[in-house]
Amino acid sequence: MKNIFDGLEGFGLKNVDVKDVFQEPEREKKERNAGKPEQKKEMSEEDLIFYKGYTCPVCDNEFKSKMVRTGKVRLAGADSDLRPRYIGVDSLKYDAILCPKCGYAALNRYFNFVMSSQAKNIREKISADFHYQPEKGKIYTYDDAIIRHKMALLNTIIKNGKSSERAYTCLKLAWLYRGKRESLMQGEYDKEEIAQLAGEEKELLANAFDGFETAFSKEDFPMCGMDQHTMMYLLAELARRIGRIDEAKRYVSKVMVARNAQQRIKDKAYELKEKLQENHAKE
Repeated sequence: MKNIFDGLEGFGLKNVDVKDVFQEPEREKKERNAGKPEQKKEMSEEDLIFYKGYTCPVCDNEFKSKMVRTGKVRLAGADSDLRPRYIGVDSLKYDAILCPKCGYAALNRYFNFVMSSQAKNIREKISADFHYQPEKGKIYTYDDAIIRHKMALLNTIIKNGKSSERAYTCLKLAWLYRGKRESLMQGEYDKEEIAQLAGEEKELLANAFDGFETAFSKEDFPMCGMDQHTMMYLLAELARRIGRIDEAKRYVSKVMVARNAQQRIKDKAYELKEKLQENHAKE
């Protein structure tokens, strides 16, 4: 649109920048907006990622891996099997650390703890044939994350890791399959692929249950960041999800009668007991 003040140049007013009749003076505009908080731009997943440096305990290679800026993500809640849900990013995708040189991989909490005999097994059975395929995007897709966690699981087996580490890695992998399934179901999706992802998840949850149950009687607590009552609740919920109802009832009862269990876990146990009763009533 033509400036309505065109034609006043003859008066020498060549540098006056006024295009709107009701334009607010800049000083008054700044004063009016001074007390207003700036609108924050919603962060994308890429905004929440940074590169963290690692030294591989197997081959001493120095490399960087994508990580989530924990101080910038907000927890939205958790699934009944304790899977955390964050706003703007699924941080679970970034928990497996993979050395691009030798193929050693582990969940972040276990990455630095490798004995010499374990490192030897990894070099002989993984590193000898390993060829790194770098991720293409600026973030990890669910497929990227699943591959990295599969490498972590393979490494726990090759190094003969503790049952709890194997179980926890299976649990994280199951959560990733669930995350991928949920993301696909937000749009048009293939029912067969969804069913396959659900099947993969259930199989991994079953492995997690078996591993945690073995670890419960052989390893010390805290285990994977959980006390024994939280672990008993998790075992009960995993048993429910994979259809082992009697075992679910047994573990949930143990939590409910435990004197030292935190109230938060007891509340979850009561909720789980109600689910089990509802399922029994429907049968």
